[in-house]
Amino acid sequence: MEASLAVLRNMGRPETKKVSLLTVLTVLGVILAPFIWFPFFGTKAFPGQHLVNALAGVLLGPWWAAAAATLIGIIRNVLGIGTLYAFPGGIPGAIFVGLTYVMTRRAKNPLLRYLAALTEPIGTVLIGGTVSILIIAPALGDVRILGAIEQHGLYGFFPIFWLGWAASSVPGSLIGYLTLLALERSGILKQITVSIPSRARRRYRS
Repeated sequence: MEASLAVLRNMGRPETKKVSLLTVLTVLGVILAPFIWFPFFGTKAFPGQHLVNALAGVLLGPWWAAAAATLIGIIRNVLGIGTLYAFPGGIPGAIFVGLTYVMTRRAKNPLLRYLAALTEPIGTVLIGGTVSILIIAPALGDVRILGAIEQHGLYGFFPIFWLGWAASSVPGSLIGYLTLLALERSGILKQITVSIPSRARRRYRS
């Protein structure tokens, strides 16, 4: 990890630094995947993904964070340690954190600045979980989820499924939030954060 941070500190161009951060966070997600997960209605809930989403959304922005979640999902599926639910379970949360951070990043207090990390469950649970129930499960013919819907009713099953995914998403995003605070306090965050080029900064102001 120290070697990765040293590389990131020495990367001057924002594009190069973003690719480096994307690589480091993707590797982190893949490394954690075999060890931190639990089964839930045919899905493999993975708190490490939500930790990465919290970090990537703040450090990279919504679209690069979504790219990290997509890459982790692909690699997990290739290695047999993930399911297709990894995509709705990862991508919306990453995007939501990134978009929310646009509104909180100017706060001087780090406790407020990185609160966007804690919004990850909104994207994962409410958006990703709903997409999984309404689209992914029927497309896959997932008998476990479809059977549970038949037993509890669609609206009765929503809170059950959301609660299961929240058990993965909430701890992961909380660890991500605490990690951001620790990196901020150590001064590392300033060294690895991708700055906006002056040309782009002028465009945002206009």
